[in-house]
Amino acid sequence: MVGSIIPSSRILIDKMLKPVDWSATRLFVEYGPGVGTFTRPILDKLGADAMLIAIDTNPDFIDYLNGDIDDDRFIAVHGSAADVEKIIAAHGFDHADYVLSGLPFSTLPPGVGEAIGAATGRAVRDGGAFLVYQFSPKVRAFIAPHFERIDRGFEWINVPPATLFWAWRDRG
Repeated sequence: MVGSIIPSSRILIDKMLKPVDWSATRLFVEYGPGVGTFTRPILDKLGADAMLIAIDTNPDFIDYLNGDIDDDRFIAVHGSAADVEKIIAAHGFDHADYVLSGLPFSTLPPGVGEAIGAATGRAVRDGGAFLVYQFSPKVRAFIAPHFERIDRGFEWINVPPATLFWAWRDRG
């Protein structure tokens, strides 16, 4: 259900979100928000005219977030990240500027990681990025075919330590 029983550290959150151009962000999408460890810092940085769509397969997390976060810029959706294109279209958007994921790609059922990587590659705008934090570097194989450049980092100050990926779209 979750990649770690301990929430991500503030240092990991700040490092993961550092490359985001908040002034150019109109739609930020989060996969697997859980109880909102990243959701709240994203909303803190998000512009007044931007939206955050959080997608989770667990209806309990969606119910929790809907009850806990009172922000007109926030939409919690019960669904699959593989359906990101349909979900953002249903909310009036053509693309996402950034997508964040902490989903445990290495333990997803066969085909799901590939489907999420491909759908995200189509959903992210030129100049935008797929931000991924993982406890296994295997996710790179799922996202590399769909993004032109991938920057990689590592954060020791997290339990467990995490590998970070910033996969950039540059179709032009």
